[in-house]
Amino acid sequence: METESFETYRPYLFGVAYRMLGSAMDAEDMVQETYVRYHAAAKEEILNLKAFLTTIISRLCVDQLNLARRKREQYLGPWLPEPIVTAETLHEVNPEERVDANESISLAFLTLLEHLQPVERAVFLLREVFDFDYADVAAILDKSEEGCRQAFSRAKKHLAENRPRFSASADTHRKLLTSFFDATRSGDLDTLTRLLADEVTLWADSNGRAKGAATHPISGREAVTAFLLEFSKIFRGSLPEEVRGELLAVNGQPAMVLRGGEHTYAVLTVEVEADRIRMIRFMANPQKLGRV
Repeated sequence: METESFETYRPYLFGVAYRMLGSAMDAEDMVQETYVRYHAAAKEEILNLKAFLTTIISRLCVDQLNLARRKREQYLGPWLPEPIVTAETLHEVNPEERVDANESISLAFLTLLEHLQPVERAVFLLREVFDFDYADVAAILDKSEEGCRQAFSRAKKHLAENRPRFSASADTHRKLLTSFFDATRSGDLDTLTRLLADEVTLWADSNGRAKGAATHPISGREAVTAFLLEFSKIFRGSLPEEVRGELLAVNGQPAMVLRGGEHTYAVLTVEVEADRIRMIRFMANPQKLGRV
């Protein structure tokens, strides 16, 4: 039997922290801090290494979430989770895997988790995604078991009421994303109008670092189309080189990664329902593009 070590659980710890924080950079910091604390601990007192490490990283993440909420008050425009590449090729992402294995790291789900209180978010993820029982969740977070049950109930109710009902196949998703990217780039108004749902919403995260990016969500087909056609010209005109789109699997779903030379300038994702695009997310904050 292979001996357990910190390295055995490093990928798992990153998965916990990334889902807790929606930031790969912060998740890596939390994993490293967990290692520092593990290294300083008396090993003979660790009865269950996984539970011990989960306790450290979960409490670190709750503290980090409280700090991040205060920092985001100064963030310019919408805040979106940091995207990560989740498969080398899109052929590795089938509909069943996308729903069952990757939903908990989808950008839509991570964005929804932002509306939970830090402890609610931790309780929900530990219980629902990582399958800890309530007694273990309570011990990990140093809360009462009843309090954890109540936090989980509140979190699950909020997520159920607000979770989008997107059901397109991966193939349809890819085709609509590609058509949308091409139409936006070429300024094809008719195609954009056909692709977008009446109630489409666009979120752009650049923290003021992308010229022309919206500093608030834009809703409605007409408003989104007008913005896209103007922003596309401004954004491309502000870059030092020609940009190409590369289709990758990001956070378990198809995404268009905008690259020029060796630089990554943005990540574009869409959410689809009934063959129409209902949600557009555009990440152009260079500080969040390191993993794509």
